[in-house]
Amino acid sequence: MRRALAVAAEAATRGEVPIGAVVVSGELELAACGNTRESEADPCGHAEVNALRLAARRRGHWRLDDATVYVTLEPCAMCTGAMVLARVFRCVFATADPKGGFCGTLGNLAQHPGLNHHFVVDSGVLQVEAAEQLRAFFRSLRSKD
Repeated sequence: MRRALAVAAEAATRGEVPIGAVVVSGELELAACGNTRESEADPCGHAEVNALRLAARRRGHWRLDDATVYVTLEPCAMCTGAMVLARVFRCVFATADPKGGFCGTLGNLAQHPGLNHHFVVDSGVLQVEAAEQLRAFFRSLRSKD
């Protein structure tokens, strides 16, 4: 999770919301990505989607069934859905997202009974640090206005 926080901090330097995602298989880091929505004008440029795409390319296959995704903010419906489709084993997120989280807060696609894949979700890892990183980013935006 510390690696995801570092990636999130780097994304913030590019004007992106500081969210970082790291995909790990065993001890091997397959991908570490931040948000790119602003810099690439891409509504799907979420850290998790970017990391899943890169991890799959590096692996040479879309199935990431032994992978864990570490992410600094609870994944949204799109990102949780992408993890279902990638068949990830586990997602660990730092802080809940009361406005968009779909790994337990607003809904739970990770264990939705109608879907053909489910994955383990753990939360709260470095929650204080991740929440403060986001608060500080938005505080700095407001002070510029």
